[in-house]
Amino acid sequence: MTDLKDPDLYVGSMPYAELAALRAAGSVHWNPESDGAGFWAVLGFDDIITVSRQADLFSSAHENGGHRIFNENEVGLTGAGESAIGIPFISRDPPTHTQYRKFVMPALSPARLEGIEARIAERVERLFADVPLNEAVNILPLLTVPLPLLTLAELLGVSADMWHDLHRWTDAFVGEDDPDFRQSPEAMQAVMGEFIGFASALFAERRANPGPDIASLLANAEIHGQPVPLGDFIGNLILALVGGNETTRNSINHSLIAFANNPDQWDAIRSDPGLLPNAVKEMVRHASPVIHMRRTATRDTKLAGQTIRQGDKVVVFYPAGNRDPAVFADPDAFDVMRPIRQHLAFGAGTHVCVGSRLAEMQLRLAFAQMARHVRRIEIMGEPIRVRSNFINGFKRLDVRLVT
Repeated sequence: MTDLKDPDLYVGSMPYAELAALRAAGSVHWNPESDGAGFWAVLGFDDIITVSRQADLFSSAHENGGHRIFNENEVGLTGAGESAIGIPFISRDPPTHTQYRKFVMPALSPARLEGIEARIAERVERLFADVPLNEAVNILPLLTVPLPLLTLAELLGVSADMWHDLHRWTDAFVGEDDPDFRQSPEAMQAVMGEFIGFASALFAERRANPGPDIASLLANAEIHGQPVPLGDFIGNLILALVGGNETTRNSINHSLIAFANNPDQWDAIRSDPGLLPNAVKEMVRHASPVIHMRRTATRDTKLAGQTIRQGDKVVVFYPAGNRDPAVFADPDAFDVMRPIRQHLAFGAGTHVCVGSRLAEMQLRLAFAQMARHVRRIEIMGEPIRVRSNFINGFKRLDVRLVT
């Protein structure tokens, strides 16, 4: 029996065949847990939308277990039992969640992003200039990891050379099932202590000298008329780091593989870079860099014919929804000219990702730069994936960019 919670299921590749078989048998599927009561796995596109749009019925609130497959209110935001970290707004329901979004949105407004685009383009060009062409290289440390982290450093108003620390911290936050990221409880405690020290100093600085950056907006937010506490600022900073890094990084990685496996699609981009604004939507759909989000039913209901009881854990699986043949023709195909009205890679409903436009911009600029110089993309050897049921990502990806 396929256990969608088992991180080993995702080590070799995303189990699309297993997800398709489960979805074909019923878009809402009961998944037992060896260490819990089990959960409802939601695999169909329309049912994921239904769950995502009803925050009153399907709660992501910390007190109900939070937004991850484990119970966040029992083991902490990162599953490491930390106590100094408060509740990020991804683990809040409206109206509190909505208030936080209103504070963050100015930093990600179209006007602000328009000014950032030129700097991201320069950043891409500078990073790409240091990528050796026509030879096998691990692309992660050269391009796909630093690009979103350097953008994030700008948005947070911290030094660009901090991207190495941001990388190390975010890997630890999401890597609870990967021994390379969680080497021991003591090592994780040391990493968390280091990050909490950084975040606490940043909180004090942004309270004293606020600016237009996201850290200032989060530090000076007032929720229900009360200043945000330090712990919640730290939780929201983790959210900003993970959300602003992992999705973009791994969408680029997956798209490099997709273009290598579909050279006709890369030829289409090289011939007409004007395809990129639509192509990035297909890249993100095809990649589905976040595997799941969890909700908890606040009352009895029915979903796709299944009876959901109050308190039941409901977990939506974005890679399954993004390859639902009821919505996407030939869903496993990678087609940069596919018309996409909506995909699920950035979530949906109340909790849809606030940084989706920025992520798409970085993909567009990265592949536009590549299209000017690279004739063919080749994958060298087997990519090394993160052991995770949450992040559909890589620890190493060797490519050869052929001119």
